[in-house]
Amino acid sequence: MDNFDIPATAAPRTWEVGALCRAVGDALAARFNPVAVRGELSGFSRAASGHCYFNLKDVNGQIRCAMFKRAAQSLGFAPRDGELVEVVGKLGVYEQRGDLQLIVEDMRRAGQGALFEQFLRLKAQLDAEGLFDAARKRPLPLMPRGIGIVTSLGAAALHDVVTALRRRVPQLPVVLVPALVQGGQAAPSMVEALQKLYRLAEAQIALDAGLTDEAPAAAIDAILLVRGGGSLEDLWAFNDEQLARTIAQSPVPLISGVGHETDFTIADFCADLRAPTPTAAAELVCQPRDVWLGALDLVQERLDDAVERHIDRQLQRLDMAARQIARPSGLVHRQQQGLDRSAQRLQAAVQSQLHGQDKRVQHLASTFPKSVSRSLERQQQRVEQLGARLELLNPRQVLSRGYALLTGMDGQVIHSVTQATPGKAMHAELADGSVDVVATQRLLV
Repeated sequence: MDNFDIPATAAPRTWEVGALCRAVGDALAARFNPVAVRGELSGFSRAASGHCYFNLKDVNGQIRCAMFKRAAQSLGFAPRDGELVEVVGKLGVYEQRGDLQLIVEDMRRAGQGALFEQFLRLKAQLDAEGLFDAARKRPLPLMPRGIGIVTSLGAAALHDVVTALRRRVPQLPVVLVPALVQGGQAAPSMVEALQKLYRLAEAQIALDAGLTDEAPAAAIDAILLVRGGGSLEDLWAFNDEQLARTIAQSPVPLISGVGHETDFTIADFCADLRAPTPTAAAELVCQPRDVWLGALDLVQERLDDAVERHIDRQLQRLDMAARQIARPSGLVHRQQQGLDRSAQRLQAAVQSQLHGQDKRVQHLASTFPKSVSRSLERQQQRVEQLGARLELLNPRQVLSRGYALLTGMDGQVIHSVTQATPGKAMHAELADGSVDVVATQRLLV
C-alpha cells in the first residue's frame, strides 16, 4: 500500500470494500429509513422468481429499486413504465455492485394517495381485530350441495363463473343474488345480498343438525363474491368496512374473486379464500364431475373386491364346517346300535332271572308237599307269563309286529304327531332294516 503524507493522529480507517458498503448501508438506514419516494417508473420488470426490479426517476435524478415477491404479491395494480407512483421502502447498498438501492415494500399510483392510505388504515384495523387470521379461515367443502353467487347481473364475471360451473359441475344448483358491484351503493347492496344467502345457509345448517324439520329453498355450502378487474376507484366498494365484517360473519366458506391477479381488496383478506379471478373462484369451489365419477368407479371396484373376498372366506368356513359335521344317518346308526345293546342286556337279564326262578321252583317242589307243588306250579306259570310279557316288551318283538321306531334326522325320537310337520324328513327303524321318510300330511286323532 502506498504511503500517504497524513499526520498519524488523522490517519483514516482502512476499510474492506464489503465492510464499507455495509457501513454505508447502515448509516443510510439509520438516517433515512423508512423512506417514502415519489417518481416515475422506468425499466420495470418482473423476474421468474416473482421479484420486481425498476428505477424511480424525475428530472433531477434516479434510484435503483427492488420489490421482492412477498411485497409484489400485494400490489393493487399492474405497474407500467412512465407511470407516476409513490413508494415506501428502505434505503440500502447492494454490496455486490456498491449501488445505492431502495427496497420497496409498498407502491401506489400517485394521486390515489388518500384512498390508498384509507385502505391501509382499514386493513391495519381489521387485521388487529383478527378478521384476517388464518385460524378462522375454513376449508372449502369437498362436495358442495349448492353454491351461492353475489355479483352484478350485467357483469362479465357472472358469465365466466356460470360457464366454469356448467362445465365442471352441471348437476350442482346455483343460487344467484344480484347486487351492485361499483359505486356508492354497491357495498350496502352486496351486504344485503350476502345476508340473503346467509339465511339459506343457516337454515340448511339447522336442518343438518336436527334443529328443524323445515328444509330451505336451496342448500348453500359455499358462496362466491365475484367481480371483474378495474381501477382502485372501480373496486373501492370491496374495501368497505361493513362489507368486510359481513364477509367475516359468513356461516359457510366464502371465496372472493375480485378483479385480476394483481388486484387486492379488503374483501380478499376477510374471505376464507382469495381467488385471483372470478373464473378461478368457480374452479376452486368444486371438483369436476369427471373426477368424482372416476373416484366412484374406484370405490366400486374396491367394494366389489371386498365383497368377493368376504364371500370366498365364508365359503371356506362353510366347507370346513361341512367336513367337521357327520351325516345325520351316522348319528341315527350309532343310536340304533346303542338301542340294540340295551335290548340284548335286557333280554339276558330276563333269561337269567327266569333260569334262577326255575331252579328255585324245582328245589321247592322236591321238598314241599304236592299242595305246595301246585302252588309253586301256579307261581311258575305266573313267572312264565311274566317272561312272555317281558319278551313282548323287547323292541325287536314290537317292530316284528309291524311297528316302526320313528326318529328325526337329528336322532331324536318322534313321540307325537305334532313333531312331524309336513315336509319334515325322518328316519324309520323296522324289524329288518330302516328307511328315510318325509311327512306329507299330519292328522290328529
